[in-house]
Amino acid sequence: MPDPQPTPQAGTQAAIQHMDNPYPPQPPRWKPRVNPWLIAMTVALAAFMEVLDTSIANVALPHIAGSLGASTDEGTWVLTSYLVSNAIVLPLGGWASSLMGRRNFFVFCILVFTVASFLCGAAPSLPLLLIFRIIQGAGGGGMQPMAQAIMADSFEPHKRGQAFALYGLVAVLAPSIGPTLGGWITDNFSWRWIFFINIPVGILAFFLVTRMVEDPPWIKADPSKLRHMDYMGLAFLTTAMGGLQIMLDKGEENDWFSSGFICFFAALFVGGMIGLIAWEWRQKSPLINLKLFRFKNFAICCFLMALVGGVLNANTVLQPQFMQQLLGYNATTAGLALTAGGITLVIVMPMAGVATGKIAARWLAVLGFTLFVVTFRYAAYVTTLEMTFRAASWLRVVQMLPLPFCFISITNAAYVGMPREESNQVAGLINFARNIGGSIMIAITNAQVTSRATWHQQHLQSAMQPASIAYQQHLSSMTGFFDGKFGGHNGAGLALANVYNQLNQQAQMQGYQDVYMELSWMSVGLVVLAFMLSKNRPGEGAGAGAVH
Repeated sequence: MPDPQPTPQAGTQAAIQHMDNPYPPQPPRWKPRVNPWLIAMTVALAAFMEVLDTSIANVALPHIAGSLGASTDEGTWVLTSYLVSNAIVLPLGGWASSLMGRRNFFVFCILVFTVASFLCGAAPSLPLLLIFRIIQGAGGGGMQPMAQAIMADSFEPHKRGQAFALYGLVAVLAPSIGPTLGGWITDNFSWRWIFFINIPVGILAFFLVTRMVEDPPWIKADPSKLRHMDYMGLAFLTTAMGGLQIMLDKGEENDWFSSGFICFFAALFVGGMIGLIAWEWRQKSPLINLKLFRFKNFAICCFLMALVGGVLNANTVLQPQFMQQLLGYNATTAGLALTAGGITLVIVMPMAGVATGKIAARWLAVLGFTLFVVTFRYAAYVTTLEMTFRAASWLRVVQMLPLPFCFISITNAAYVGMPREESNQVAGLINFARNIGGSIMIAITNAQVTSRATWHQQHLQSAMQPASIAYQQHLSSMTGFFDGKFGGHNGAGLALANVYNQLNQQAQMQGYQDVYMELSWMSVGLVVLAFMLSKNRPGEGAGAGAVH
């Protein structure tokens, strides 16, 4: 009996379905042999080590520079060199995994990072330390996206949010405790130990990953890809990311675009990005699959994740910076004020992870960004020169509450409708967006604090005129105080200096308040963008509901 022929209607329906999702239907789901939670904790350990290293060296820079006979400006290249190499490798995880297998690439990154950490700690000079930091950053750049991709493929779609909660805890908590831990190690031991502590963690991660993690059947190593490597794409990516990171890291120090040095690296960034997009879009086997941005949901998720990363990093920098500059806290005490926020994350992250299996990502993102609007306005209200340690700790708690809902929902939504074969590329690009967003927002918020403080300083100075009765009364009162304390020696000069010091502190405080209000208004825009996310069924995974 001949096989029945497909009807015209069936053919039309199949064509429409293919247009909605150009990837073929997914075969039955693969499951790892090891418990997925053991796999998640193993790869999270490695990712935590790497994310921690992006911030742990910040407070140790003066010690590093002094120990190696370098200036403070030269010492900042310890951070810049790491960030540049890290940013270059982050989006390359998909290509590297197809070359050598995802598990092998992850193990290789752990090995490179651990060895480079030892070399950084043992470096006898600044030039050698910078070389080793570049190698360390390259190893670390592949660990974050691979850890996330391994989690995504190890869990069933409806449990994926819980796995991303663990990854979110790593990505958010590690940068928060990095400066505190780095300050404590530097003060009590030596700056070299901020690198040496990676060695036992790296060895343990290497041992566990080699025994627990395996590649799913659709990930096949293809060494032949090395012969056809996209060298032009790599060159454009290196140029763009090197230009961006150096511009952001050195911009404020060199007065931004009034400096030819900064303009040069800005031009490298713009030219590199244009070249990268134009070149990669036409390649059959690109280093970075930019065509994934044709999926509307994924493109929106990357943009939102860049802003979430920016808000996270801006928060992590602004509050301890305010406490050290204006409240007189040392690095350790300022870091302790952030501890309550870390505890909050440990509690809220699992709750948000469970919620992603029950509530659509769009609504969780809307909730998170709405909470951001409230928390930033609250921060602008309580950030004063009278803020106590308790108030600072509570502020950190309030600031951490929205992050789990935003981070997990956006990460989960990024995989919705995406072919599972692209999970490595998805993880690489979403992490790349988060890190780049963080770097950009740190630079912008720091520059805005300075700019707004200068504006307020000029405004306040206008009130310090001889004709102002309030100013004259305050100055006279301070003069009497200093005359009585120092026996009439230069009381007027000391009083004037004290008044100007108060003015500068007030101006800087108002600068921080202004930036918090600006972040609040930005969060209003994020709420609107969150509504643009495609509706998804809770627990929906890769290959379903693709949206262009």
